[in-house]
Amino acid sequence: MSEPRILQFCHCHYGPFLDVARQYAVLFRDTPYKVTTVYLTDPPSESVVERSASDEVVFFDYDGKDVRGLKVGAMRRLREVIAGRDFRLILAHRFKPIHISCWGTQLPVIGVHHAFGDYERLTHKLFARWFGQRLGLLGVSDAIRDDIRKGVPAWPADRIETLHNRIDVDTVRAGVLPREVARDRLGLPQDAFVVGNVGRLHPDKDQATLLRAFARARLALPADALLVILGKGRLEQQLKALAVTLGIAEQVRFLGQVPDAWQAFSAFDVFALSSDHEPFGMVLLEAMAAGVPVIASDCGGAPEVVGGVGALFPLRDDAALAEQLLAHAGFTNETRKAVAERALLHLHAHFSDEAARRRFFALPMVRAVLGDVIGS
Repeated sequence: MSEPRILQFCHCHYGPFLDVARQYAVLFRDTPYKVTTVYLTDPPSESVVERSASDEVVFFDYDGKDVRGLKVGAMRRLREVIAGRDFRLILAHRFKPIHISCWGTQLPVIGVHHAFGDYERLTHKLFARWFGQRLGLLGVSDAIRDDIRKGVPAWPADRIETLHNRIDVDTVRAGVLPREVARDRLGLPQDAFVVGNVGRLHPDKDQATLLRAFARARLALPADALLVILGKGRLEQQLKALAVTLGIAEQVRFLGQVPDAWQAFSAFDVFALSSDHEPFGMVLLEAMAAGVPVIASDCGGAPEVVGGVGALFPLRDDAALAEQLLAHAGFTNETRKAVAERALLHLHAHFSDEAARRRFFALPMVRAVLGDVIGS
């Protein structure tokens, strides 16, 4: 008799989605289930195979533009992967893999949504209604979950749930560089007060509010204070021009894309995320794991991540953010240590692989398909 399997179907392995694949694959570690992970787009890679934490990895290797519309070829290939083996469930990330999984197979599907607005279109609402009997939906934050529920209000609440993104807390902590090494890696002075930000230079990330807040606070911050922004994007020149206009160009470092940037988060004295409706905020978890205090805008999934262990400010309120930057500049070493300890407890309790595993296998939509996998 063939061994029972779970098929994880991912849109891509670019950026954070490779670790997303790992997060869901390790849920089944030490269970009877083997995991096959399929990537719809992006080319084959041995590194991706190793980091997917799966028993089998398959690359469909489509170009992004090749998967628009109803993809009969992808459905056929998915059926070929499934054929002759005992697959029990498909975990599909983002709408296109969910769409292909439901139309192309008869298996139960749990769709994982990582962004707002997936059920605003009428066609997506009709799709959810058509496949509602064998489709369950997860949002990576309560904010995403509530957005889905708004889009398909007739669905029972237990068919649309939350499973937060998470990190392997101990592994991430072990990989964080010592502060001095991290600052050398980023080319930062050892004694400066450093405000860090990581993300695409895109309107969604709203680094403009952070620049304005830093400019407001600058004269009251330590004289050597720096704002360090990691990431690339179409707003780079606009943001650099804004820094000039605000008179802070000498105090702002745009460092571009930094590989494995999380390893160097220890270079920051505070991490500030000014995003406009962030669906979740993985960088907040990584900053907390690095022992860095966090500040985030009070919208999207960020308040869930920060909980009671970080600071929040109203969206686009640069004056309020400036006040938070000044407050964090006044932290003593003892305060920073206490904040880091509370954050670590918060991570283990709510955003670790083990916390997610307990939550996942207790979900009614999972138990209805797989039964009691890890016990009560």
